[in-house]
Parts: sequence; structure tokens; C-alpha cells
Amino acid sequence: MTQDVEMKELPAAPSNSAASSTPSTLHHLKEIAALIETGAYAREVRRIVRAVRLTMALRKKLKASVLSAFLNFALTPGSEPHNRLFSYLPKEDEHEMEVDTATSATQAPVKHPLPELEIYCYLLVLIFLIDQKRYNEAKACSSASIARLKNLNRRTVEVLASRLYFYYSLSYELTGDLAEIRGNLLALHRIATLRHDELGQETLLNLLLRNYLHYNLYDQAEKLRSKAPRFEAHSNQQFCRYLFYLGKIRTIQLEYTDAKDSLLQAARKAPVAALGFRVQCNKWAVIVRLLLGEIPERTVFMQKGMVNALKPYFELTNVSLGYLNLSCLISFAYQGLAFGLLISFS
Repeated sequence: MTQDVEMKELPAAPSNSAASSTPSTLHHLKEIAALIETGAYAREVRRIVRAVRLTMALRKKLKASVLSAFLNFALTPGSEPHNRLFSYLPKEDEHEMEVDTATSATQAPVKHPLPELEIYCYLLVLIFLIDQKRYNEAKACSSASIARLKNLNRRTVEVLASRLYFYYSLSYELTGDLAEIRGNLLALHRIATLRHDELGQETLLNLLLRNYLHYNLYDQAEKLRSKAPRFEAHSNQQFCRYLFYLGKIRTIQLEYTDAKDSLLQAARKAPVAALGFRVQCNKWAVIVRLLLGEIPERTVFMQKGMVNALKPYFELTNVSLGYLNLSCLISFAYQGLAFGLLISFS
């Protein structure tokens, strides 16, 4: 659900070469590092948030050579985090290494011992490993980053930490080992609560709900949700995820009216770019509305980018063509057979 933000073109360094007229990816990363450094010293969280958004815009341009050069710039060569992160990256030929000629020719790289930059380096490497489908290395990198985060209690780290929590869970989910980290997620949620890290609490609560629902542990998910601290939402993305998980829990509990409200609200609030998430919200919402005896409007199935995904659900609601008798569906719900329908269509 992360919404990418477009990078603005930076002023080009004077050069006779056409290749150097456009700032390199490494140059962009260095400017993001400077933004994080400024935010850390000034204790301005908004600068860290902007740095993360700019990083998402560069995600498709990340390469092992670029990350290697950036790690040499941001971390002290030979240090423990530097050596550890380098071990996760695939080996590249020397001629493929990207060099930022605009700065490297005039000055030596400045080392930044800030914890924010170290965590940012972990985040960059972890995103790269997941995109390259190197899931085992991603698991090791995410576990190392979480161990480092437990020793940090800084407001400017919280935004970066919330992203690391998400990719930590994702890396284990992609390898089918999501149950292994449930205890760690609970411990991290407890730490975030004690530190009054509300963004971290939001993120970790959603990750725990996803963890429970992944294994159909709906009762445990509801117990956790009902006892978790409540506060004003800080992230629209996390709030949308929470509404979606709440809608799924309410559906299994046969509380269809509350489930419908949560699912429709999640679909409305979700970013336009989060097409997959909005499709899932609409799938569950259609089934819930059928269980309530309602017929969804035709416009629900004609939304841009959702026609093919929602086609089976459109056929399900097309009672006039004889695809499904609505009264039979409702009777199935009271017999408990609707659960199988929900799982198969989700």
C-alpha cells in the first residue's frame, strides 16, 4: 500500500559529458542521506518521512553496485554494520560499480555515525533483497535490523522502524515462516507501547492481525485487537489495513453490518495506487452484502482495473441469469457453509 512519490529532477552538475547531465541514483541517495541527517539533528520527523517517500520512488533503480557505493559513503568501512550489510549483497564486477563523479572527484565521502542512517541502510538493503527475490538473505537482514532497533529509542527512528517491521514480516511470509516471528512481533509491540511509539504500535498491531488471520486464528486476532491500546490513527495506510482486518474478523463472527462498514470504509480510504488492496476489500464487501440480502450496484464491478478480478463476484450477484439463488446463499450462511465460500473467493 505504499504510495510512491515522484522524485523531482535535481539541478545537473556542470559537465561536458551527456551521461553526467542527469543526477545518478547514487547522487539521489546521498541527498536523501543528507535529508535524514538534517532531520535527525533537528529532530524533525517530517524530514524522515519525506526521505522514506523519496526512497520509494527510487526503488526500481536500486542495484547492488549502487548500494555498495552508498554503504561506503554512509557507513564506516570495516565497521560491524558495514560488513554485515555488504555480506547480504550479491557480488558485482568492478566495472559495474556506479560512481558519482560530481562529488567523488572533489571530496572524500563523509562518514555519518547517526543511528538513523544505519537503520536507513538496513532498509535499503532489505528492500533490494526482497525485490530481487533473495528471501533467505532478506530474512537474515531483517532479523539483524530488528535486533539493532531494540537498542534504539529515538523519535526520528520510529518512521524507519515502522517500515522495517513491515518488511521483516513480509520476508518471513514470502518463505512460509510467518508463525516463527509471532513472538517477536508481540515483544516489539510491547516495546513500542512502553516507548509511546504510536506509529510502531499501529504497524505491529496490523502485522500481528495479519499473522493470526494468515493461519485462520480469528479468535486470537479479536482478543488482541480488543485489548490493544487505542489512539488516533497516524498513518492512513495502516488505518486502512486495520479496517480491512477488522472487516474480515467481523465477517467470520457473523456481524455482517459492522463488517460491511469496515470493508467499504477501507476501500474508500485506500490510496488509488493500492489496486490490489482495494480489490480485496471489494471482494469481501460483495460477499458480506450478499449475506445481508443486498445486491451490490453494478458500478462496484466496473471500477477501473477491477473488472476482471471482480467478474466472478458479478456473476455471483447476477440472480436474474440464474447463477445463484440468493435465498440459498443466505441459508448456507446460517448453516455455516458461507465460511467456505468466503475463503475460496478470497
